[in-house]
Amino acid sequence: MRGASRASLTAAKDRLATMAAGSARPSQLGAELFSVVGLLDSEPPLRRALADSASARDARAGLVVGLLGSRVSADTVELVSSVATSPWSTPADLADAVEQLAVLTVVTEADEAGRLDDLEDELFRFARVLGTQPELRAALGNPFAPADVKRRLVDSLLADKTTPQTVELVTQAALQPRGRSLDWQLEEYARLAAEHRERLVAEVRVATGLSDAQRGRLVTALSRAYGHDVHLNLVLDTQVIGGMIVRIGGEQIDASVASRLAEARRGLTA
Repeated sequence: MRGASRASLTAAKDRLATMAAGSARPSQLGAELFSVVGLLDSEPPLRRALADSASARDARAGLVVGLLGSRVSADTVELVSSVATSPWSTPADLADAVEQLAVLTVVTEADEAGRLDDLEDELFRFARVLGTQPELRAALGNPFAPADVKRRLVDSLLADKTTPQTVELVTQAALQPRGRSLDWQLEEYARLAAEHRERLVAEVRVATGLSDAQRGRLVTALSRAYGHDVHLNLVLDTQVIGGMIVRIGGEQIDASVASRLAEARRGLTA
């Protein structure tokens, strides 16, 4: 997002943080926000009307109350009304913002339960599983599969093995792909979870696992270099010959033997 949308999203996140802290039922708030995302995606004229800055703020807020007032909680109506009365560069940005708020509501619940690390790790690991199992990815990403079938499949895979928040986010990503791949969505949800506590995510590719001491030294070095706390997502990759490849903050640090050999070969042929 850029310009007006970025500023509006920041304000909406601040409002959510205040609201979620005092919410007795954060799960309900998250589920209702995801339902609003589905409504916005299925009704382009509604999306355009709510994002129309030429329309009076009161009119947009009234539209939200008229559509949602009797169907969702007062917190959801208040939050969506605040989003609808903010300026957005495009109608799609408004819908994306509501989705981020829904994800962050679930993330906040995990954080308050002391399970945020688990949530990040589980989302990332399941996204990697999907990348290696095309049949599972196709089953969960099938737009024609009934919602109940997808819910049962996610429950059978994750319900007794992960946090309830992981189950919720994987289920919502499967039910509302929004034109994206499921594994990409889950990695984006994991990024939002990391952003919730203002830390970066580093994807580290190695041929063999790292010891706790090695992980600790790498986290310390990256945190010092980037000026943020860093969360490691470790990926075992047999194509990495010695060393590691680190992807963080849009940058890639390639410290593998394979990359050095490739560079040497290029030097010989130059």
